[in-house]
Amino acid sequence: MNRASVIPLSTTALLGALAPGFVQAAAILPDFASAVFTPGQAIDNPYFHLVDGLTRIYEGSYEEGGETITERFELTLAGAGPTLLGVQTTTRLDRAYEDDVLVEETFDYYAQDTAGNVWYFGEDVVNYRYDDDGNFLGTDSASAWLSGSNSALPGFAMPASLVPGFNYYQEFAPFDGALDEGQTLAGDRTIALESGAIYDDVLAVLEFSVAAPDTYEIKYYAPGAGLIAVDEDFDLELGEAGFRVELIGAAAPVPLPAPALLLGSAMAAVFANARRRASA
Repeated sequence: MNRASVIPLSTTALLGALAPGFVQAAAILPDFASAVFTPGQAIDNPYFHLVDGLTRIYEGSYEEGGETITERFELTLAGAGPTLLGVQTTTRLDRAYEDDVLVEETFDYYAQDTAGNVWYFGEDVVNYRYDDDGNFLGTDSASAWLSGSNSALPGFAMPASLVPGFNYYQEFAPFDGALDEGQTLAGDRTIALESGAIYDDVLAVLEFSVAAPDTYEIKYYAPGAGLIAVDEDFDLELGEAGFRVELIGAAAPVPLPAPALLLGSAMAAVFANARRRASA
């Protein structure tokens, strides 16, 4: 490999490096009616594969008010999901933490068609809410949606064809406020993570939503590894991310204690100092 071709994720003007002449195209709703699904089909798209039970762990941090805030999320294959629009789905569990405090659990539902497209069929969400002192207040299901319910339709989690500039709906649930889009930037980059790991043929996808205008992130996927990094709060004009979350490892999943147990005295200091997401 030519080391001169390695692009560290700290590079500026990232959009220019990934896709010169970048233009945000109009989104296309994938044609679900034409898709063919085979019962039992594994989700083995090289960039988005759910083929093992390992939990992949991602972490990053940023400064706010003079404090360092750490975000972590964990992705775990969780077995068969519900049948939606006649398609048997597969569940992936996404657990999100801030300063080691659980703030969200999402059960995402996917299926792969015979052409290799991975479809996103919806999500069941549990948002954990806390007050400013870190006291647990309760939960809600904001942002949840399911294909076939409330006129929602599935979109692409990962298209089989990686054409730069292709902009597609990842979820299409206008009555549930879920209208996320993805746009393929490039599929041939070599990326180095802070851990020293280097990945070839990396796919970069710009993500955004009409529900959160002017808010962007770039996700990076490597063949055989799946998601390896996310540039969050990406500034299109400056070509810079607010902060970055990277893959730091994989492990066997660990059962999560009940929220009530997390509120014990041993965790009181952590809760008191934790920063909450806007939805908290």
